[in-house]
Amino acid sequence: MMVISIVNYVILVVCVLVSVAFVTLLERKGLGYIQIRKGPNKVGYMGLLQPFTDALKLFTKEPTFSVVSNFLVYYMSPVFSLFISLLMWVVLPYKVGLLSFNLSMLFFLCCLSFGVYSIMVAGWSSNCKYSLLGGLRAVAQTISYEVSLALILLSFIILVGGLNFELFNKYQESVWFILISAPLAFIWFSSCLAETNRTPFDFSEGESELVSGFNTEYSSGGFALIFMAEYASILFMSSLFVVIFLGSNPNEMFFYMKCVFIAFMFIWVRGTLPRFRYDKLMYLAWKSYLPVAINYLMFFVSLKFFIFIIYS
Repeated sequence: MMVISIVNYVILVVCVLVSVAFVTLLERKGLGYIQIRKGPNKVGYMGLLQPFTDALKLFTKEPTFSVVSNFLVYYMSPVFSLFISLLMWVVLPYKVGLLSFNLSMLFFLCCLSFGVYSIMVAGWSSNCKYSLLGGLRAVAQTISYEVSLALILLSFIILVGGLNFELFNKYQESVWFILISAPLAFIWFSSCLAETNRTPFDFSEGESELVSGFNTEYSSGGFALIFMAEYASILFMSSLFVVIFLGSNPNEMFFYMKCVFIAFMFIWVRGTLPRFRYDKLMYLAWKSYLPVAINYLMFFVSLKFFIFIIYS
């Protein structure tokens, strides 16, 4: 049984990595048309092979290492980042022998917190002031928005009465949760943008003042791994949004159509919105999103208590 689970997980990882390649192509095409220009269209039919040639170019380039960097930690942090991004996929409620377990929500929150360390260590180990500043900004931003994500998830834990993501499929057979908690869906989506360091919350990669942020010193394979980890996280957050709010079973084709739409919304936001100011970002997290998440949590607790009183 364990061997079957491992084989299934390896197949899942391969599918995720192929999906990451085509999401990068979707982003470049989408941004191209948003900016009234063509995206990649030369390599293969309509540019379909462009992501694979980019990956080949990145992984065959000669890596550069800073003399003053902490070599081992510097080298391992992109690997750890991609590992955490791929490990989170086991929590999705598949029914084909994957590692689905009862405490999947807690496992997701633990993996989400571990992602902070890879960014922090990547910025610190480079021994570059731009990388360190980008890493510090990313850590502060990620921790701030994790609070709202955890409170929203806690609200739904109370609502469905368990810590397994499979319960969302069961409880959304009749009505999607987005219809009863649209503000929470909006907060969850924008917090996912902040968690994955995407526009308009990409302060860890601010081009003007931080050169490229925490990954300034990375090139070739290290940069490619950080890039892949970011897009694997985007795909995972899109899938999780569908599981929590749009009520689809991952064994249905409709589930993947919704995932593509949510992933396209990540790209749409990048092509539309300018970058926030950093103080506005923190104000949004602590003064706007946190009170709404706490109020919804109190509402769900009261609702559950009221139902318990009625039926007891």
